Amino acid sequence: MNQWILLKKGADFQTIGKKYHIDPLIVRLIRNRGIETEQEIEQYLYAAKENFHDPFLLKDMDKACELLVQKLLQERNIRVIGDYDIDGVCSTAILLKGLQFLGAKADAVIPHRVQDGYGLNRKLIDSAYEDGIDTVVTCDNGIAAREEIAYAASLGMTVVVTDHHEVPYEETEGKRKWLLPDAAAVVDPKREDCAYPYAGICGAVVAYKLVCAMVQENYIGRLSMQDGWKDRWEKLDRELLQLAAFATVGDVMELKGENRALVKEGLQLMANTESVGLKALLSVMGLWGQPVTAYHLGFLLGPCINATGRIDTASRALELLMADQEAEAMRLAGELKAMNDSRKTYTEQGTKEAIEQIEQGMHDGESVYVIYLPKCHESIAGIVAGRIRERYHRPTLVVTDTEEGLKGSGRSIDAYHMYEELSKVRDIFTKFGGHAQAAGFSLPKEKLPDLTKRLNENCTLTETDFREKIYIDADMPFSYMTPKLLDEFSLLEPFGNGNTKPLFARKNLLLLGARLLGAEGKVGKYRVMDTNQGVAELTLFFDKNVAFRNFLIDKYGEKKVQEAFHGKGGEIRFSAAFYPQWNEYQGKRTIQFIMEDYC
Repeated sequence: MNQWILLKKGADFQTIGKKYHIDPLIVRLIRNRGIETEQEIEQYLYAAKENFHDPFLLKDMDKACELLVQKLLQERNIRVIGDYDIDGVCSTAILLKGLQFLGAKADAVIPHRVQDGYGLNRKLIDSAYEDGIDTVVTCDNGIAAREEIAYAASLGMTVVVTDHHEVPYEETEGKRKWLLPDAAAVVDPKREDCAYPYAGICGAVVAYKLVCAMVQENYIGRLSMQDGWKDRWEKLDRELLQLAAFATVGDVMELKGENRALVKEGLQLMANTESVGLKALLSVMGLWGQPVTAYHLGFLLGPCINATGRIDTASRALELLMADQEAEAMRLAGELKAMNDSRKTYTEQGTKEAIEQIEQGMHDGESVYVIYLPKCHESIAGIVAGRIRERYHRPTLVVTDTEEGLKGSGRSIDAYHMYEELSKVRDIFTKFGGHAQAAGFSLPKEKLPDLTKRLNENCTLTETDFREKIYIDADMPFSYMTPKLLDEFSLLEPFGNGNTKPLFARKNLLLLGARLLGAEGKVGKYRVMDTNQGVAELTLFFDKNVAFRNFLIDKYGEKKVQEAFHGKGGEIRFSAAFYPQWNEYQGKRTIQFIMEDYC
């Protein structure tokens, strides 16, 4: 069973609530998210663009701006080289749009996942050299490309790195030597010598900061900008901010501090976006004209961008974001949606095979799952790893065959810093990179057993670490939740990693009745009464609903559970963790409670 942890961060909830005209429970929820001072509370409640940090706090930002302005004035050819995931695609679009706005002779290339792999390589550099490129600007990659950047320099090219990944290092006797690439400028908030206040930004935000930094009087004044450029910049700035917000959610960055302010601002703009590409994607997903949420970005729109890099080429996603003709954008958006539908099928197949291996005992004794799926397409290895991590709460690496050897992706749990653990066995890999929660790597096939063995020998996780922690905001009677209070929950949005939906719990609930909805009965509605005599209906979906029914059957037997489904409940009790949300059906709004966990 999961660990339930009741958050008990104290404050004078009543007084603070009166000051900001919010319910004391809202104050408790804000406090539970690590917000302490009144200044932090105000920034949290009224998060806006004013909370963004100065781009020049990023190390080497001044170098990057000065160098690129010189290249623009010299009319040198500039190439942006990004990555094939949502962060890489959005950051590439941001830099390309920004550089072209400033008058640069710029183009962009996104590596092919299979043919090129992640980040810079000699093939991409040779191609740039042959095309007469003078300067390469990386985004969402480059921090680990020391050899490739040195090679580019040997050909006379200039490289500017913008990235957000961990800086590679060598460790000797407990001391780390950071291995920064020898580029003309290296803009990465993860640099040890970087004073930027919030290191948790994604590659697209770093790219956005670079463009914003260049649109400063001391730089823009040296460029021959046409009249009206300020109005055009304001429009472009709105679009670039939306792309940065899109990537922040899609790359699962924590929605804290600047990230939360940026995403909140971006979502508001996206509801009436002027971006032709974003509008087309919203339209084909049936979301145009509706309020856009972080959920939409992370689970509906983002996967369409990622799917192109997995199944075809991410260049199509870049074409969509760069599109300025509605008809072309709609065609591309439709193709992205179709590819994502295909990706879902491949993912289900890979996940099913991985689960079968685990259930058959093939990974018994492994604290870190290293799952070999030879027929799994390398592009979905990371998604499958994420699914397995969620199901078994184990650090998971999924490895598959490619023409160059084995490639894999890993997804981790909070107690296991994946990049640091892979760094301890770096000699196994031909290439690897990542951060605390995720990683990608390549290795010779014969070294796969050694990878499994050494990762598990090094692992210090305990059984407690393998139990997922469920953080409960409060023990809340159902009767406390009113329409007015639920409306106030919007002050806490956007929800996501680092700023989760409020989660409540009630113990010793009495099951009054149950029913199944849908053609296959995959939605469960459970009518319960709490110890305050408050009655509510808890909702469960799909696999969670099946698992809950099995839990009740194991505890109370098939007969009593069947009686509950026929309106004869009264003997079954359980505890539930849940969150409230609005349910809108046929123009009617009602409060519903979604069950997240149970015991």
